[in-house]
Amino acid sequence: MSQTISAVYENGTLILSEPLAVSNGVKVEIIVVPPRNQAQEKTPAEILTELAALPIEGKTDKFSGRDHDKILYGENGAR
Repeated sequence: MSQTISAVYENGTLILSEPLAVSNGVKVEIIVVPPRNQAQEKTPAEILTELAALPIEGKTDKFSGRDHDKILYGENGAR
């Protein structure tokens, strides 16, 4: 059973925010994950909104999925 809890590292010791649900003497593995910065984290919807607002570069014509091969391989589709 895995359990996720937070801890503070002080002077070489991890101080847990709550007790572990394991017996004394049981070995556990610790994976250190840096805390997420909540102020800078964006939701997928916010990221997609920013991407959609980016200007189209190059030709003034809008690019579509239909143009994919033409853009990559030229008008004749030679590969």
